[in-house]
Amino acid sequence: MNQSLKEQYTAEYKQLDQKYNLFSLFRLALALVFIASSYYYFKTYQLALLVVVAISFALFSWLMRIHLKVAQAKELKKALIDINQNELTYLQQQGIPFKDGNEHNANNTQHAYSFDLDIFGKNALYHHLNRTATYIGSQTLANLLLSLLPNNHIKNNQAAIHELANQINWRQDLLALATLSNDNKQAYDALITWANSPNQQISTWVKVLSYAMPLLFASMLVLSVVLQDTLFAKLAFGVFLANLGVFRSQVPTLNNEAVDASNIHQIITQYSLMIEKIEQTNFTSDKLNQLKTQLQATTGKASKQIKRVAQLFSGMESMQNGLVLLLANGTCLYHLHNLSALLQWKQTHAKQIPAWLDVIGQFEALCSLGNFAYNNPQFTYPLLNQNFELEFANLGHPLIDQQKRVCNDVDFNTQRFIILTGSNMAGKSTFLRTLGINMVLSGIGAPVCASAANVHPLPIIVSMRLSDSLSENESYFFAEVKRLHQIMQQLDTQVCFVLLDEILRGTNSDDKRSGTIAFVKKIISKKAIGAIATHDLEVCQTTTEYPNVLVNKCFEVDIINNDLVFDYKLRNGICKNKSATFLMKKMGII
Repeated sequence: MNQSLKEQYTAEYKQLDQKYNLFSLFRLALALVFIASSYYYFKTYQLALLVVVAISFALFSWLMRIHLKVAQAKELKKALIDINQNELTYLQQQGIPFKDGNEHNANNTQHAYSFDLDIFGKNALYHHLNRTATYIGSQTLANLLLSLLPNNHIKNNQAAIHELANQINWRQDLLALATLSNDNKQAYDALITWANSPNQQISTWVKVLSYAMPLLFASMLVLSVVLQDTLFAKLAFGVFLANLGVFRSQVPTLNNEAVDASNIHQIITQYSLMIEKIEQTNFTSDKLNQLKTQLQATTGKASKQIKRVAQLFSGMESMQNGLVLLLANGTCLYHLHNLSALLQWKQTHAKQIPAWLDVIGQFEALCSLGNFAYNNPQFTYPLLNQNFELEFANLGHPLIDQQKRVCNDVDFNTQRFIILTGSNMAGKSTFLRTLGINMVLSGIGAPVCASAANVHPLPIIVSMRLSDSLSENESYFFAEVKRLHQIMQQLDTQVCFVLLDEILRGTNSDDKRSGTIAFVKKIISKKAIGAIATHDLEVCQTTTEYPNVLVNKCFEVDIINNDLVFDYKLRNGICKNKSATFLMKKMGII
């Protein structure tokens, strides 16, 4: 599908490029006709030449607008070509040409599962899912992956994602518009800060002068031409300077209302086009229709209001051109009128901006998950329950290639906590992350890598990957103990899905063994559901004390033809084979 779309958009781009070049030639020809006819008119004063001047100017102006539309259409097709090329690169496993969200790691080092489950960073979950192009879209997707929604919200998301999954053209059109915005955090923050800032007022006398002074200037200018009197010309120049004085008196207010971001009007214009696309679409799912209803302005459609404020900010940005600033304000106090219109818009609509942009972010996040569902039609949307039932059929890691992925059935309904054993490289850590990532996807409404699933979405807390913290003068062992304390605190208030990988590695074997057993007993007393991976076979004996709660599972390694063979299949019982001694003997280490 992506290949055929790329070919379609490439053909359409070439057609638009031909139109663009043709219109460029027409514009050049009309410009030459305008210049030539103007020149000969002032030499001969023939009325026919004046008509040619007027017609050529009108056609040139009309052609400029058409030319601009073709240029914008070209940009959109180019963005769509790039979107499909990126998707092909991803699907053919030649790379992941999307932002990896690594910036979100800095704020989530203490999160219950973000770092341990590889949510952000290169080749992480966000990196595979992300199809956002605005700052708010990226932030919304990141926040969603760190959240657990109520069951009714999850069901609404499931329906929305399922609907968007089948709308590949619509999703790509929205992404293309977002891509052309060149949006960034600075522009988003600046716009939100402006929207939330107090509304300023222009004094009545300044408003009166903004109309009276330009009218006076125009009158003096007309009189100077009609009466051929230099006195009126001098008076017109005096009014011109007075207008600049009035303008200068309002510069502080103008500067306060200028958003501190370059090309903000272009970014906001793209916002308006994204919102317009959402407004014009009929959705079937409740979630998407609820988001659409948030795009209501006090007067008119949200897209029109956003487009209007983009135009007003464009007027503000024109102050950066010194010549335009002098002529526009000396003659008609243009920027003062622009400021007045901007303040009026702000008073009426500014408070709605965060909600409107939130809708954009929500749609981009849901479209990213819709793209994930489209790329993985074999995945399933879990059935939801509130009875602490967790069951997956053919559960696999969603980021592992389908040809290499090994799936397992997992059931936490009979015994709710697994003690997992297996040699190194047998697949224990991957299995824990498989459980964790699919639970994350379940909790936000995305499909999971399983043929069937029945899930009670639960808070997830993981202790798998910790490190020393030199900045906090904290050892690995103390960092781990702090995480275990965090787990215990969370279990005091609610049932959680807990994943542990070889805990207490920073202490001696006896201490580690007794500490691990005591911790397992403690968390199951608090109704924890989940799994712990361990190399200590004595920990496995705990299942005899709690046969209705704990169960032993393992990943075995087979030695075939003097080589280690891993099948990554989850089995009942305790791991028996030992790979470390065999591997060291084979390599001549011992």
